[in-house]
Amino acid sequence: MLFRRLETAKQTLSLEGVQEQLTGALADPGDGGVIDAFGALLPQGEYLPVLLRVEPRLVIPGKEGDYFTGEQVATWGLDQFWGLPEYPHTPYYRTFETAVDASAHLYEFVVPMVPPTWNARERVEDYVKLMGRGAVPTAVAVSTLDVCEPAVGLGADHSRHWGLTHFLLDGHHKLEAAATAGRPVQLLSLLAPGEGLAAPEDCARLPALRTQPRSARTTGS
Repeated sequence: MLFRRLETAKQTLSLEGVQEQLTGALADPGDGGVIDAFGALLPQGEYLPVLLRVEPRLVIPGKEGDYFTGEQVATWGLDQFWGLPEYPHTPYYRTFETAVDASAHLYEFVVPMVPPTWNARERVEDYVKLMGRGAVPTAVAVSTLDVCEPAVGLGADHSRHWGLTHFLLDGHHKLEAAATAGRPVQLLSLLAPGEGLAAPEDCARLPALRTQPRSARTTGS
């Protein structure tokens, strides 16, 4: 399991002092004091700021495109106790994937703090119109990288999964609007290298991997 929404996740975050800077794309992660504003809310530690361009696709658990009933089952099989796929308890966005090497694949997710059904419809529609005029607004997330490999013989596709998960701090309406309109948004990722199941050298490879062409993994390759 890469992520799961907990019952305590009941509200979103919005910092009024930086909203104007986030209406459009940032040229630099440090623009407008955005990192300082959000960094003050996070636990003390090391964070690597990365600006990404994402094209989100909303996924409902158990429906078409769900990682947990698709790629995860292909590699790990069904839960051996329940006989069912893992369940993340939240809709989420898939944004990018690419090959790391012949036996490893990067999967990227954006996870909202609350379900998109909680978003204000009028704000989503406003962002759809804004994006229709060419704007690329910025969302902010704290991110982790998990590199996991199954035991031998579990699934049909024995491979390492690099799970890059962005937990939204700001931008819930923007992500839903982008998914609705088929438009991109910019994502300021504050990657926490020490919080995921990945070595520092794996985290250091992420900027280069994110410049590769998007590609799906062929099961069994």
